[in-house]
Amino acid sequence: MDHMALFKRKATGKPGEWFYCLEHHEVEEGPECPAKDRMGPYTSRTEAEHAMETARERNVQWENDPRWSDPAARGDAD
Repeated sequence: MDHMALFKRKATGKPGEWFYCLEHHEVEEGPECPAKDRMGPYTSRTEAEHAMETARERNVQWENDPRWSDPAARGDAD
């Protein structure tokens, strides 16, 4: 019996779930690629196509959020 076959499950998703593959730089419905290589799920192909842009915008928002530089807000205050 091939025990390794037990661990080689294909990623499964629902129709209508869209992902952005970080390795192939492509949108996929499914998913097709492993979770470590994708962002999502998104509710539409368009939303998945803009995954990297959305991530950049959120990073800027978080970097400029005063709570990230306020130790008391993070719970780091002595």
